[in-house]
Amino acid sequence: MKNKLEDLRNHLFETIEALKDKDNPMDLKRAAAIKDVAQTLINSGKLELEYIDITGEKASAFLPSSDRQRLPSPSVPRLVNG
Repeated sequence: MKNKLEDLRNHLFETIEALKDKDNPMDLKRAAAIKDVAQTLINSGKLELEYIDITGEKASAFLPSSDRQRLPSPSVPRLVNG
């Protein structure tokens, strides 16, 4: 798989580092666009996780089975809208 959840985390941390750069900070509009895209990906992942829980599937395109094994059991309460 080309893009994984770990890649999203890495891009977000790079954005934070670029925003903190005192000599050449990232443009705020660009950072906001990155945040918006990241939130869309996160929301998509939440939907996929709900789908996996409902259908009993072992994985999805966004959450491969190796990531799924590290996630909490469906019996563990989670925030759906948080």
